Amino acid sequence: MAQASGLPGVIDRVDERAPRRQTVYVYQAPVRIWHWTTVLCILVLGVTGYLIGSPPPSLSGEASAHYQMGYIRFAHFAAGYVLAIGLVFRFVWAFFGNRWSRQIFVLPVWDRTWIRGLIYELKWYMFLVRDPKKYIGHNPVGHASMFGLVLLLVFMICTGFAMYAEGAGRESWQYAMFGWVFSIFPNSQDVHTWHHLGLWAVVIFVVGHVYAAVREDILSRQSMISAIVSGERVFRDDFRDGFKDRAP
Repeated sequence: MAQASGLPGVIDRVDERAPRRQTVYVYQAPVRIWHWTTVLCILVLGVTGYLIGSPPPSLSGEASAHYQMGYIRFAHFAAGYVLAIGLVFRFVWAFFGNRWSRQIFVLPVWDRTWIRGLIYELKWYMFLVRDPKKYIGHNPVGHASMFGLVLLLVFMICTGFAMYAEGAGRESWQYAMFGWVFSIFPNSQDVHTWHHLGLWAVVIFVVGHVYAAVREDILSRQSMISAIVSGERVFRDDFRDGFKDRAP
């Protein structure tokens, strides 16, 4: 227990279980910029994508006096371009950044230690074990979910540009790069349907991601939310409880 000196707000000493702050610089500036840019793009794409799939009521007056759906589609297309360019940049940065910048692109399913960590963290999220392990980078569950998000974003970008290519025409670079999607889904409506389902998959990920980040920040005594702002992971206890420094 803390021992007070008798003066308001002053503590003479604390016992050996007092929180210790240990900081590791994990997320470099390009990674943080990509993260928050992607957050903004997903927000814009999610809202505009829903409105494209479920259009708002028609406006009164002459159609020529309004450009409502045009603005919605423009915002969607612009955010899609930014998302695609950002993902390419993020992949390139993995070759130049620190060890944790490469983590989300490699899933070490061959590593038994990683598999055991994945099982343990799943138990932690299901309240089946008391204490979490500490990781400098993503824990195995976060690692797997971020890897899944990258695959999902690639799917959304490919199907999105394929639909865009229908309007741009067969001579466009969009069709040259993404026209192969229609060899997998010959019916254009199928591409629209799967792209729309992908939207809800992203929404589910976002909900789970926010929940996990807030929960970890509170219960695991290591910073999560502030880490993607400052880049520094702060451990508010020592590393005695299964600390891991793992990244492929």
